[in-house]
Amino acid sequence: MIDNAFLSIISVAIPASTVVVFSATGAMVTERVGVLNLGQEGLIGIGAVYAVIAATEWGVASPWLCLGIGVLAAAVLGAIFAVAVVIFRANQVLAGLAIALGGVGLANQLGTNRNGSLYPSKFTEESPFGLGGAGQIGEAFFRHYAIVYIAYLVVPAALWFLYFRTRHGMNVRAVGENPAAADAVGVNVLGMRLWYTILGAAISGCGGAYLVLTVTRSWSPDIARGRGWVALAVVIFAAWRPFRVVLGALLFGAMISLDFTAQARGWDLPFMGASDLAFLLSMLPYLVTLIAILTPAGLARLGLRTRGTIAPGGLAIPYFREER
Repeated sequence: MIDNAFLSIISVAIPASTVVVFSATGAMVTERVGVLNLGQEGLIGIGAVYAVIAATEWGVASPWLCLGIGVLAAAVLGAIFAVAVVIFRANQVLAGLAIALGGVGLANQLGTNRNGSLYPSKFTEESPFGLGGAGQIGEAFFRHYAIVYIAYLVVPAALWFLYFRTRHGMNVRAVGENPAAADAVGVNVLGMRLWYTILGAAISGCGGAYLVLTVTRSWSPDIARGRGWVALAVVIFAAWRPFRVVLGALLFGAMISLDFTAQARGWDLPFMGASDLAFLLSMLPYLVTLIAILTPAGLARLGLRTRGTIAPGGLAIPYFREER
């Protein structure tokens, strides 16, 4: 049991924000090649419902395989979106909204007979190098599921190395910034956009599968509950940088855990009732998200925008070689 309030918030924030870490990372991977996918809500929902179906109806015993099935389902939905916007040059905003609404609707329909059904999580908490036993600090930071460490450390480190330490990563960034210039030096712009859009969708779907396999351990309609939209804001706030995405998502998770911690510890304010405080704290994560969205725009108006806060130059702009 963690007595320290700050460490208690951290211990809840880390697993709570892992969904946003995956979804924001998936969105960032897609946007880095110049494709805007607003369908994060739908991708989370599809990844979640197929993980539930695999765990309950198909009798899949391995939690990692259930996770993989959710990832694959989201990748299929991402492939449909990728073909529509990259090959057929459909409007990316409208197609993304269609994925968001259609994915949520399909997930809700597939999960109709599974509402509220509980099932035990087969993931186990891991303590790397025994650090989870190092007092309350160790319990807060180093006693989580293995998938949490993958989201916070492995994935962002791999993407950072790819983007900023490899030639392929330089080509990826070039496709997002200036696809015509990338095409001129022999980079397969359409192929790269297709594959990275599918990869981004798969990563987002992993967040949904993680959610139902570890956090909620049950299915409920609209399982994403706005996390996909928050993830899109986190990408902007993080300036399309992998480790900043993690920090932005953790900030959102901290706002969520603050609500739980306040209720558990009976916090109150002299000028505000318990119900009013609970309402304020439940609103806080989305208020922080709104501020995160407005921050780059505010910096620009003040003349303080830096290179790191500018979106990829080719974002949401279809590309065909004949139009160079």
